Order: sequence, then C-alpha cells, then structure tokens
Amino acid sequence: MSGGVDSSVAAGLLLEQGHEVIGVFMRHGEEAVEACAVDDTSPLLPLLEDRSDHKQGCCSATDAADARRVAERLDIPFYALDLQSEFRRIVDYFVEEYSTGRTPNPCVMCNNWIKFGKLFDYADGVDAEFVATGHYARLTGFGEDVRLLRGRDRSKDQAYVLFGVQRSLLTRMLLPIGDFEKRDIRRRAAELGLRVAEKKDSQEICFVTSGKHDEFVRARREADLSGEIVTTEGQVVGHHPGIERFTIGQRKGLGVAMGEPYFVVRIEPETRRVVIGERDELAAPGLFAVDTNWLVDIPIDEPFSCHAQIRYNSEPVSAQALRVDESRLRIDFDSPCDGVAPGQAVVCFHNDQVLGGGWIHSSNARVCS
Repeated sequence: MSGGVDSSVAAGLLLEQGHEVIGVFMRHGEEAVEACAVDDTSPLLPLLEDRSDHKQGCCSATDAADARRVAERLDIPFYALDLQSEFRRIVDYFVEEYSTGRTPNPCVMCNNWIKFGKLFDYADGVDAEFVATGHYARLTGFGEDVRLLRGRDRSKDQAYVLFGVQRSLLTRMLLPIGDFEKRDIRRRAAELGLRVAEKKDSQEICFVTSGKHDEFVRARREADLSGEIVTTEGQVVGHHPGIERFTIGQRKGLGVAMGEPYFVVRIEPETRRVVIGERDELAAPGLFAVDTNWLVDIPIDEPFSCHAQIRYNSEPVSAQALRVDESRLRIDFDSPCDGVAPGQAVVCFHNDQVLGGGWIHSSNARVCS
C-alpha cells in the first residue's frame, strides 16, 4: 500500500472478494526516511526512525499517513516494512547505469527484486498466500497456465514493468485493479470513503526527491563524466557537464542550438561524448537484449512474430524476434524504430499477453557478447 488510490482500492477489492488482507507500506527511498515514521509498534515487521523529508511521491511522509488512514478505514492490519538495505541495490544500479551511458529503469528492477521478490519472503513469514499490488495489469488462467496480460485501461497499462517477475511467482500474485479503468478506481475509492480518491498519481522516481536524476547521480559518483557534444559527422558543437543527464532520443536540454531539432543518437562512455543527430538518425532496424526472462515457453533459435515495446510510455511495434540462447534476444522491427536506448527493457507481447523480454544491449546488427 503506497498511499495512492490504486493500491488503496486494490485492498478494498480484495476484502470484497473475501480475502484476509494485510497492508504493507514499503520504506525504500534513501531520501525519504520519514515516509515510514508511522505510529505502529507491531513486532511483526521492522519500523524506521524519523527523519525530515519533503518529497512528494510514492514514499513520502504524507503517503505513509494516507496508507495508514486507508488501512484504518478498511479495518485491516497495517505495517511499515524497512527495505532500505535491499533498496540500496536499486540505487546503486541506477547510478551505475547512468554513469556508463545507459538509461536505467528502476521501476522494473524494483518489481523484480523487491515488490515481487523480497516481499514474498515477508509474505511467507506471515503465512500470506499472495502478494497483491495496484498495478494496471491482469492475470488469467490457473497453475502452469497463468498468463500476464496488459491492463484494461491502456492509458495506465503497466504490464511492461512486470515482464521480469519470476514465472513461478505468477500463481501467487494478485492484480485486483487490472480489469478497471482509472476513472472506475477513483469512483470506487469515493464509494469506500477513502480520502485518496482524487489524489494525483506520482510521476517521480521515488528515491530522486529533487526530480533531477543527473544531480542525484553526480552526488554519488566522484568521476568526472563531462565531455563534448558532437554531431554524427564528428563536429564538436558544445560541451556537457556529464553523460548522466542524457538518454537516447532526448531532444530538450541538450545545451546547444542547432537551428533545427537535434536528438541524442548515441552516448559514448569511453570518450564521454554525447552524439546528436537529426530525427531520421534515431531510427534503428532492430536490437539485441540480454538477461532475458520468459513467462511462457519460447523455443531457442526459432523466430516468432510479436509486438515489441522498448520504453514504458511507448507503444508496442510489430517485430520479428529470436531467442539467441538462454539469456539473449534479437528483435528486428518490421519498420525502423526511434529511440532504442541501451539499459531500457524490451518486452514482447502477443496481443495482450506478456511473453517476456530482456534488457537492451545495443541497437545495431552486431550480436552482443
């Protein structure tokens, strides 16, 4: 329970379905320790010490208080779970990826390692059968045939960020709001008398309290990552304070005036160069991905058609895919795709179903090592 409307209504729906529900607020942002300074002394789960923090996001003090009030309204137990040490792994990953010219996705990693990873350890500790969240995605089927599907509300669909969940855990997951539109969730929150019915959705990375990820990375790295901004033809057109402030496809904030739109087309961590070009230079015919995870049986070395999604806010595009081996994936787009960013996830869909995916290694035709 994050204190938002989605997880709050998810808890209410589970109660309506006859489940015994335990509300858990995860304290995980390094910069938002006050988030879990809740007035609960239960010995079931560890709590935190107080610390002042003004962050407005998914783990602020206000969110903790909102989650607790929702739990009181629903009359369910509520605990603050201290996952700071586990979440430090997410922060280290975030800093390392940006420092090496890649674009991380901490939300996917959080789902893989914590929400549908470490949290199951705590569920086992209290004999809980399921772990439920307020994600806009759906589960269908039983036993070995459980499938992960896109959420009914396509504008809020979050199936992409769940591709990395272990297949064996699908039978123990519950996604109560996946069949609802966002407006229906807000209406149900109002019907339940929950004060969070009109609460705005969090748009920030939960541990970057300032909203400025480049400053966050620089504060945790001693190395100088500044360098030149060059065109694809090699012309030096400016300088930048650090590669951590850029991602493939970025247009705003380049710090140079070219007279026409230019985009980041490549980041070179070895030279610390940021390479910019015109839009047509962003187009990639395909990509290679590593560290794959599959939620269905996909044979190795047998091409298959799918729709591939390369970013959380992008639409899946038609493509041909191939499992190169146990950990690698090749995607060839039916039409060249813009903004393929190493470090982001690529997820394969068949209609609404998540097949699996991996982490983008490169956007060229070379087989990754």
